[in-house]
Amino acid sequence: MRNNSRNNSNGSGNGGQNNKLRNATEDFERALIGKSRRRSQYILRLYVTGSTPRSLKAIRNLKQLCEEHLPDYDLEVIDIYENPNAAREAQIIAAPTLIKRLPEPLRRFVGDLSNKEKILVGLGISE
Repeated sequence: MRNNSRNNSNGSGNGGQNNKLRNATEDFERALIGKSRRRSQYILRLYVTGSTPRSLKAIRNLKQLCEEHLPDYDLEVIDIYENPNAAREAQIIAAPTLIKRLPEPLRRFVGDLSNKEKILVGLGISE
C-alpha cells in the first residue's frame, strides 16, 4: 500500500510551505492586533436620524472631509432611531450632530456638515 500524503514528518514534501504559511498567518494576526491597539488621532461620532436626505448628506460630507484632511481617524455613525440611549447619553438635541471626542477639546457640529471650512477650523486642522 502506498501513502500519498505530502505532509511527511521527515521534511520532504510541503512541510516547509505549511510552516511558511503558518508563520505568515501568525505575523498577519499580530499586525492586526497591534493595529487595533493603536489609538486614532481623531475620534468622531456622527449622530443621524435614519437614512434621511440630510443624514446621508452629512455622512457623505464628513467621509469626504476625513479622507481628504485627516491622516488617522475613527468615525462611528450612530442612528438615533436605532440607538436612542446613545443619543440621550451624548445629549443630542438635533441631528445630524458630529462630536469630536479626540483630540481635546470636545467639539460639536450640527447640520449637514457642508461648511467644510468651519468644520476644519473646529477640528483644529485649519485656522
